[in-house]
Amino acid sequence: MEAALELLDQFQGLPVLCVGDVMVDLYIHGQAHRISPEAPVPVVRVTRRLMVPGGAGNVVKNLGALGTAPRAVCLTGDDAWADELSRLFTAAGLTAPVLIRDAARPTSVKTRIIAGIQQVVRFDEEDDRPLAGGRAEKLLEAVKAALPEVRAVALSDYGKGCLTDELLRAILDLARAAGRPVVIDPKGRDYSRYRGAALVTPNRQELAEAAGRHLVTAGELEMAGREVMAACGLSNLLITRSEDGMMLLEEGRSEPVLLPSQAREVFDVSGAGDTVVAVMAAALALNAPLALGARLANLAAGVVVGKVGTATASPGEIKAWAEEGV
Repeated sequence: MEAALELLDQFQGLPVLCVGDVMVDLYIHGQAHRISPEAPVPVVRVTRRLMVPGGAGNVVKNLGALGTAPRAVCLTGDDAWADELSRLFTAAGLTAPVLIRDAARPTSVKTRIIAGIQQVVRFDEEDDRPLAGGRAEKLLEAVKAALPEVRAVALSDYGKGCLTDELLRAILDLARAAGRPVVIDPKGRDYSRYRGAALVTPNRQELAEAAGRHLVTAGELEMAGREVMAACGLSNLLITRSEDGMMLLEEGRSEPVLLPSQAREVFDVSGAGDTVVAVMAAALALNAPLALGARLANLAAGVVVGKVGTATASPGEIKAWAEEGV
């Protein structure tokens, strides 16, 4: 545990690039004490609103919270929400992102209505058509310009059109040529599109989708993970298993690394995968052993699931969490 925590001090100022589907996460908080007379739904009296960068933006926020120096290249619409995203990054103390604006689509916005600590409903405003034409070329140019200045790359694939098969292949080829390891938060069934990544981080359900079957036990997860690795040419998988912790499958290691969950209270699991990707990208930037990075990511995930909404974990919070669990 101490060796994993020591990584936190080495994260400070570490340049990491994040590319992917960014969005605005809008939280409308309130209290619900009665049912509407118009329909059998709760009436939520709004008390506050909160806007934060979501999707790839939350990965960047997590990288910043860890003390790294993240840079972001993301796809948005050409609208007021994109302007708001730039403002939100700056307000969070993050370097302004390179936003590839596409007037043919809206910026993705997820609006969550929360009564107390319970999410009542979520509205998604988005267009997930694949990025094409000149916008794709601009995004790739921005990535190419950033690669010499960073030490690792995190690709955040939310299936919203940014990371097309062609762009993924080009980014992975560029990163390999530059000697920059890539960690990917995946989406969809075809993981062969992630061939060449240093690490892919599916959750249990995402791996089940890729494997084409329901997965319950650790043995089923390991078998499916190794099948996907072999079929898709992947080197390493870090499988997040919610209350069951994590499983790391490494190329050349016959036994999985099993990490029990570090969560003590679970209020909200949304965004925990972003935290894992951020920690692993920072660990890869240091060329740290994957198992060491995974132990730290497991601790950080334990911190964020104890918070409401897409959250982050600072080095101080992670260290305190580890000490409390001793």
